[in-house]
Amino acid sequence: MNALGIVLGIVLALVSIAIIVVIILQEGNQQGIGVVTGAADSYFSKNKARSIDAFLSRWTKVFAAVFVLFVIALNVLSYYNLL
Repeated sequence: MNALGIVLGIVLALVSIAIIVVIILQEGNQQGIGVVTGAADSYFSKNKARSIDAFLSRWTKVFAAVFVLFVIALNVLSYYNLL
């Protein structure tokens, strides 16, 4: 394995860790006891959730796309024995 393969492997590992972190940071769909008491329907909680969840969702898609591209690149390069 040459330097290109090592660099792509390290970047792939970093992107996979980033995907895991971003997914863990996202809130679940269940809002717990706040649904019963009505606290989950406040104006601030809706906007906060929308902005943070939208941000994390966007970055999840970006990291997933980068992950797929690096996996394809590594497979193509290894198929043609360039690594």
